[in-house]
Amino acid sequence: MVLNTAQNLRSIYHALAEFLPLDAQNWIVCGNALRLDWLSICPPTGTGVKLVADDLFGTPLDQTEIDFENEGGETYICGNPPYKGSQTQDKAQKADLAVVFDSYGMSSKQIDYVGGWFMKAAAYAQRTKADAAFVSTNSICQGRIVPLLWPKIFEMGSIINFAHTSFKWANLASFNAGVTVAIVGISTLNKKRLLFDQTVDGKTTVRDAVNITPYLTIGENIVVNGQRASISGLPQMSFGNMPIDGGNLLLTADDVLTLGLGSQEKATFIRRIFGSAEFIRGIVRSCIWITNENLSHALKIESLRLRIDAVKAMRLASKDASTREMSSRAHQFREMNFAYTHTIILPGVSSEVREYLPAGLIDRNSVVSNLAFAIFDAPLWSLAFIVSRLHLVWIATVCGKLETRYRYSNTLGWNTFPVPILTEQNKVDLTVCAEDILLAREYHFPSTIADLYDPTNMPENLRLAHERNDEVLERIYIGRRFKNDTERLEKLFDLYTKMTSAEAKVAKKGKKA
Repeated sequence: MVLNTAQNLRSIYHALAEFLPLDAQNWIVCGNALRLDWLSICPPTGTGVKLVADDLFGTPLDQTEIDFENEGGETYICGNPPYKGSQTQDKAQKADLAVVFDSYGMSSKQIDYVGGWFMKAAAYAQRTKADAAFVSTNSICQGRIVPLLWPKIFEMGSIINFAHTSFKWANLASFNAGVTVAIVGISTLNKKRLLFDQTVDGKTTVRDAVNITPYLTIGENIVVNGQRASISGLPQMSFGNMPIDGGNLLLTADDVLTLGLGSQEKATFIRRIFGSAEFIRGIVRSCIWITNENLSHALKIESLRLRIDAVKAMRLASKDASTREMSSRAHQFREMNFAYTHTIILPGVSSEVREYLPAGLIDRNSVVSNLAFAIFDAPLWSLAFIVSRLHLVWIATVCGKLETRYRYSNTLGWNTFPVPILTEQNKVDLTVCAEDILLAREYHFPSTIADLYDPTNMPENLRLAHERNDEVLERIYIGRRFKNDTERLEKLFDLYTKMTSAEAKVAKKGKKA
């Protein structure tokens, strides 16, 4: 049947008039969710409440008064809080979080804004039956936030009863927030637990879970804390060398020329330096590298002496006591770490679009800056682990991200990375894999790491070398290739749990003795 347009419009108008505009009896509260008392708005079953506007925080309610009784049933709290990390919160938002966390004796400085909603929901669920679910920045389940936030939520009696692992946020709006999100539901009720995951082809899988971890995997509720040394006995990885020089020890190509050094002097005092940008994009930078043994020689060269004097003046003028102390050796970086044979370098921050972390090898005459990590004189099989898919998914989960980029941590990422006991043959096989990856890169010289690891234009021989490395490495773990990243993570967490539990038992036994 065809309706007259005017009649149709009148019907819609009259229908809307029955419930719009909303009035006080709809009991809609408009205010700052982190400042409001949720129990006053949604009281426990069988209790009444009279809620009035609170102007203290500038969040008046739409109604002057709410007066009702909760007659029973469960409460469900759903939300999509603002996507604000600890570095992007304004003063008011930081104050909001402090109000929530201070009462538990916890610092909120590194917590994402959404963390306040999880804490409020967990506290609310201690008093009444309630389920809460939030579309959240996925960093709430990654990196340093996990050991800060989730143990307290579990201590308060909540569990993760369902979750959807990380996915790019998209909707029908003309402007989409450029973030990766997760959906996490918490409850104090012993419900069936479900973990939703998105496959490579975009399909969603659902799995029953005995327990969902704060990293959104199936397993025990363990959190990963930074370690001073590798739990797997891997070679030591450290920060590169920090100049703290006011720019006087770092050189562009033109700076090197203006120093007026001879070829022998250049070989003695100038080294190429690599941070993240230099290694990934092939940017050429150098630095002045003066050992104590050749300081007297360097001071006789005016161009070097002037730069040393400038470093000393900069350090003496610092408000930091440790920086002022370093003025006594103004010819040097804060650290003077170097290799005798070669260095494995790994940028501290790198793009999330790459399928592998951009690590590599530099010679003994090159310096690693504080913007990258280094393993000095390491066996080459170490590189096979770093550039594997297995290591990337571990880093993305336990180290977290800077904005959307991978943020590496030696204490949290490398030192916690669980590795099975390796046979000598394993090490030989992995060394060959690392060599093949380096040779594949060399074949495409002078292409940079950025060029070679462009996901849309990665050379076939390099991709095959990585595939071979992944196959050899993953067979060491489970005798076959992993099906997906979720399976990789669950195996790594299982192994991490066993390794750290064994360490704890040994430490406890040692104390008794």
